[in-house]
Amino acid sequence: MSAVAQKSNMHGYEQLTSQPIANLDNATIAHPDRLDAIVRVLTCGSVDDGKSTLIGRLLWDASDLPDDTRATINRSVDADGVPDVSLLVDGLVAEREQGITIDIAWRYFDAGHRRYVIIDSPGHEQYTRNMATGASHADVAIMLIDARHGVKRQTRRHAAILDLMGVRRVILAVNKMDLIIWSEEKFRAIERDFQQLVRRFNFIEAAAIPVAAKRGDNVARRSDQAPWYHGQTLIERLSEVSNRDTAINAPFRFPVQSIIRDGLDFRGLSGTVATGSIQVGKSVQLNNSGATARIRRIVTMDGDLDIAVAGNAVVLQLDADYDVSRGAILAEAVQPPIYAQSLQARLVWLAETPLDTDHGLLIRTSTDLTPVSSLSVTAKLDLETLAENPATICLPNDVFLADISTSRPIAIDRFSDVSETGCFVLVDALSGSTLACGVVVQAHEHVLKHPSARPSFTLSVAQLEREICAGLSSSSDEFHRRANAVARILESAGLSVDIKRD
Repeated sequence: MSAVAQKSNMHGYEQLTSQPIANLDNATIAHPDRLDAIVRVLTCGSVDDGKSTLIGRLLWDASDLPDDTRATINRSVDADGVPDVSLLVDGLVAEREQGITIDIAWRYFDAGHRRYVIIDSPGHEQYTRNMATGASHADVAIMLIDARHGVKRQTRRHAAILDLMGVRRVILAVNKMDLIIWSEEKFRAIERDFQQLVRRFNFIEAAAIPVAAKRGDNVARRSDQAPWYHGQTLIERLSEVSNRDTAINAPFRFPVQSIIRDGLDFRGLSGTVATGSIQVGKSVQLNNSGATARIRRIVTMDGDLDIAVAGNAVVLQLDADYDVSRGAILAEAVQPPIYAQSLQARLVWLAETPLDTDHGLLIRTSTDLTPVSSLSVTAKLDLETLAENPATICLPNDVFLADISTSRPIAIDRFSDVSETGCFVLVDALSGSTLACGVVVQAHEHVLKHPSARPSFTLSVAQLEREICAGLSSSSDEFHRRANAVARILESAGLSVDIKRD
């Protein structure tokens, strides 16, 4: 174990190195949970297509349910004597009374070498915001279609939201095949329609499976009702689906959540590594100043680390003190985020009332919250043709394009480049309620306003000790407070300030 890993308290780091780790094989790393063994599955589609029944059937056939639960379900049979497995999912009283899903239902089961997290999202149009929330967590989506009705408007809306939220793998479950007497002709027609739909988006997988969730045909067991179908069952297909592309291989991004002090000399930046990895001794750039610093320590409750990867909650100590606060993003200097004040975004409007561009809005990105100075709708998705037509207004549940300007520059990425820091939500400036979620299509960097383009000025500790910080050598906190105050004043005048230690 390296010297860095052995040093676990927050004091006295004089023996620690700021050089990059030479032998990564022996480095101390806190690996996140085995994400490859956990697959998050969203079910969505039009209302009454059988989402809750399908998930209930998966739980019934593929998981180890308690005996008392099975006994309860066995007592709830329909006219055909088939247990109502949807009761395993529809948890809210309002849902059971209406026979629909309103909120997102989360269920878990293990099958083979994997654990599945099932997310049952609402089908009704007025609950689109709930479905969008579920999609933000999903690795793969099961799109249900009633074999009698085929692709609907809400199916197209859900496909658009899946694409917007970055879900790239979709399984088409053509449900209630028993009600069309397992017609291959009708199944193939629906399959062709769906393939035309998904080609309009960025899905990389879109398999189709004929199922009858009520009796479990082609869900966890192969059906003898469709001898013409030679593909996989639903659970077989899920067992081969990979989760979203790991964030560990993306550029390093560390949104700062808070500043940690120990009352002495320790000052660290607390947060969770959003993407990529970082190691002791590596150079990082601060988006709010353009300044660079090296990682001195990576601190956790269980001791210091040599390397932190995506998903790790850590405290990063830099080898220099800069004015950093919540909302800043640390990144590698060679692949920084875009520092922009205007961007083009694709959004889904989640509020129950139309968009009012004169209403006060805030944009929340990672840990930052910034006032929106202007928002203009430029186009709206037509759910019939899937074309983005020019528009200026936005109604509830619309998927639309907009130009957004913020009151100050923010650090952000294009969603196609780094999804974790390329998404955002819009919130009401007065109530704090969420109004929309969106992804960045393009961000326009204002070169003249970027800190790295400002005239630079180096402020040495010796200069500070002779002037504004004279006599404060024994009070580290007050010294840093005054030094950072001077730096802020100079930066507000257009200078990029680097406080250099002798």
